[in-house]
Amino acid sequence: MDGNALVLCEGAFDTLNGKTAHGLVRFTKRYKILGVIDSTCAGRDAGEVLDGKPRSSVEKSFKENRGIFIYPNLAAALQANRDEIKYFVIGLAPEGGKLPESYRQIVAEAIRAGLNIDSGLHEFLSDDAEFNALAQKHGVRIRDIRKPPAQKDLHFFSGKIKDVDAIRIAVLGTDSAIGKRTTAWQITHALNAIGVKTEMIGTGQTAWLQGAKYGLRLDAIINDYVSGEIEHAIWQCWQDEKPQVMLLEGQGSLMHPAYPGGFELIAAGRPQAIILQTAPKRTAYDGFPDFPMAPLEKEIKALELIANRRVIALTLNHENMNDEEIETTVRQYESQFGIPCCDVLEHGPAKVVDKIMAAFPQL
Repeated sequence: MDGNALVLCEGAFDTLNGKTAHGLVRFTKRYKILGVIDSTCAGRDAGEVLDGKPRSSVEKSFKENRGIFIYPNLAAALQANRDEIKYFVIGLAPEGGKLPESYRQIVAEAIRAGLNIDSGLHEFLSDDAEFNALAQKHGVRIRDIRKPPAQKDLHFFSGKIKDVDAIRIAVLGTDSAIGKRTTAWQITHALNAIGVKTEMIGTGQTAWLQGAKYGLRLDAIINDYVSGEIEHAIWQCWQDEKPQVMLLEGQGSLMHPAYPGGFELIAAGRPQAIILQTAPKRTAYDGFPDFPMAPLEKEIKALELIANRRVIALTLNHENMNDEEIETTVRQYESQFGIPCCDVLEHGPAKVVDKIMAAFPQL
C-alpha cells in the first residue's frame, strides 16, 4: 500500500465520468481512501451515493473502504484528516482524458499542501510547467499513470503466450464505463476465496490505481506493441505467480464508435472463455447518444466468432433498474441465451464462479 489518499471527483462522482473514483471507493490495495471531494455530493457517504444503499449491504468482498465521506472542498478534507493524507488522486475519467480547467486550482492547492499527485489522465500533469514548479518547491511527486513506457521497454508479440498454462477468461462489455473492471475484481476475489489461485490482468489506469500487480495501460501504448504488452503481462504473471486462472480486464467494447476494444485481448490474450457485462437499460453507446448500441445477441455472436470461444456467462450493470427489473432480466437472459446471468453487485458472483468451475473441471 502506498498510503492514505483523497480522491478528486468534483462535479462528477454520480456520473459515468467518475468511474475512476468509483473503482477506488469500491476497492483498492494501493491506497486507503480517506475521502472524496465533490461539492455536488458533499456530506454524504461515497458508498451510498455510488451504490444507492448503505455500505453495510454492499457485497462483502468490496467492504474495505465503506464509510468514505464526501467533502465539499480540499480544505474541509484536510481539516478532517490533516496529518494522515499522503496522496491526492484524480478520480475523473473525462472524454479525451484532459484535466478540466476548473480542476487546476484545486490540484495546485493539493501540491501546496504537500500531497503527492497521482493522475490517470491522458494529459500529463508532470509536464505542466506550473504544476512541476510547485511540485519541486513543495517536495512532492506527480505520477502520470498513463505515461507510456520507453520504446526500449516495450514488447512485441512473440508467441510466448502458448507457454502460459493457466485458464484465461476475458471480462468484456457491450459498452465503455459499464463495470467490466468491477466485475473482474469481484470474480477474482471470489475464486481466491474458494482456493482457486487467481490474478487479474489490468488494462487501464484505474486497475493500476487499485493495485493490480500485472497489466498495462492499454490506451497509452503504441499500437504496434499493444498485443505484445498484453502477452507479456500475462506471461510475466504466469512466471511470477503460477495462478490457475487469470481474469483479463476488458476496455471499451467491440462495436463502440469511439472506444473500440476487446479484439486485442482476444487476439493476444488467447482467452479460453468470455464473460460479457451489459447494461440492459442503455440504448446508445456511452457519450454518443446518436449511436444506438448493438443488440446483445449480435454482440455475443460477434465475440464468439472472433474468439472461437464461448461467452459462458452474462453479468449486469443495473443502472436505472429496480430490483424487480433486475430479477426479470436475469430470468429472461438465462432463458434466451442458456447461460448464467447475475448482477455481481446485487447478487455476488457465485453464479459466474460456479460456471467457471463447471466449464473447467481441472480446477
